[in-house]
Amino acid sequence: MSQYPSVVMALLPILCFPDPRLHQVAQPVAAVDDRVRAIVADMFETMYDAKGIGLAATQVDVHERIVVIDVSEERDEPLVLVNPEITWSSPETRVGEEGCLSVPGIYDGVERSLAVRVRAQDADGVERTIEAEGLLAVCIQHELDHLQGKVFVEYLSPLKRGRIKTKLLKQHKAQQAERA
Repeated sequence: MSQYPSVVMALLPILCFPDPRLHQVAQPVAAVDDRVRAIVADMFETMYDAKGIGLAATQVDVHERIVVIDVSEERDEPLVLVNPEITWSSPETRVGEEGCLSVPGIYDGVERSLAVRVRAQDADGVERTIEAEGLLAVCIQHELDHLQGKVFVEYLSPLKRGRIKTKLLKQHKAQQAERA
């Protein structure tokens, strides 16, 4: 990201469901400093490389309340949320198809509020309030779930969740066998 020219960015490994680390609750960030900005830069590089629109720190095994999002077509509207809290959700909801970088290749319907208001710090530590609707609102809710240790498949029936877990474990074993 051009905002952080002195930061050397790195791709981070993304945890995949059913990794138990995805269920860890993220801790608040004490201060937005160079360490946090380096994590943010790495998260953006990882998210863009994986063709995602959002990434929570929990997904890259950093258990702090940090989220990066970019829902723009051009991938040029990065949004950083540090210590985000949803302060309002619309009572109107909609079921929409969701996917997740931690649950590769799986998409299913999840009910979410149509609009949200979130308070968070940006990459400079400045507190902001963001009103979001549509895809951005869905993405914010999805990523904040990760910070609470919740993966979107937990909204699905136990039967569907079990099938997804079995499928991803088989894929993981096949990938490990290929590397051996």
